[in-house]
Amino acid sequence: MSHSHNHQNIEVRERNLLIAIFLNIGITAAQVVGGFISGSLALLSDALHNFSDVVSLVISYLASKLSKRKASTHKTFGYKRAEILAAFINASTLVIVAVLLIIESIKRFQNPQVIDSNLVIWLSLLAIAFNGFSVLLLKKSAAHNLNMKSAYLHLLTDMLASVAVFIGGLLMKFYQLYFVDSVLTLAIALYLIYVGYDLLKNSTRILMLFTPDHINIESIVKRVNTIENVKKLHHVHVWSLNDDELHLEAHLDLKDNISIESFNIILIQIEAMLTEEFNINHITIQPEFNKTDSKEIIVQD
Repeated sequence: MSHSHNHQNIEVRERNLLIAIFLNIGITAAQVVGGFISGSLALLSDALHNFSDVVSLVISYLASKLSKRKASTHKTFGYKRAEILAAFINASTLVIVAVLLIIESIKRFQNPQVIDSNLVIWLSLLAIAFNGFSVLLLKKSAAHNLNMKSAYLHLLTDMLASVAVFIGGLLMKFYQLYFVDSVLTLAIALYLIYVGYDLLKNSTRILMLFTPDHINIESIVKRVNTIENVKKLHHVHVWSLNDDELHLEAHLDLKDNISIESFNIILIQIEAMLTEEFNINHITIQPEFNKTDSKEIIVQD
């Protein structure tokens, strides 16, 4: 039942991604044309961000498709990391786009131009509506999947950017404050860096096999060492394969030279403890007795 439910969730999020892709293609095309006609850099910057949304959504969609492929002898983990890689790429594009916008906003601030504010206002309203709908489509999936969170953040920041462009359009229409166009572009860019950095950091940590922030390895070792006939858990590695799988591998030094059957009883206890208390769902233990290797918790190979 859980497998069937998970499969349905994947199908729903892929459908929602496709809808968001087509909506953002429409927004991007309209804003590019409108930006050149109106002369608004903020509108063009919003279009550039929307285009990055399209790219990120396509990457997220393809990664979701790949993640369902079965493992093989050449790919023993399958494509389970495809979505983490997609999140890393999407976070990188957020930061790159932001840097480009900062450069352009500084140039335009030095040479402000008259802008057709009416076109800016109407197109920003269209973008708010389309992006707002896309955000609602992806919000639920974003809470449980880093890939979907990266796509969701792209859309959310673009919706907020469109709100800023709309306000700027009103200020230019009624007060002729054309420098606002550059100021808003700079504000949008700084916000992109803010949200992109956190996502980039989290996806990098997973790709680098770093221990998840919520895991305390010393606590794991202390708990396992309380089990009868366990001398010491050492040479420990803990990492996230993706959003759903948390792995642990370690060496287990035993007090007595026990049988495989007896070790299996200990292993079942360890698996139950680590799953219940630390949410670790993939555990590999190497048993040892009087082996002359390092007994440090962390061993650099």
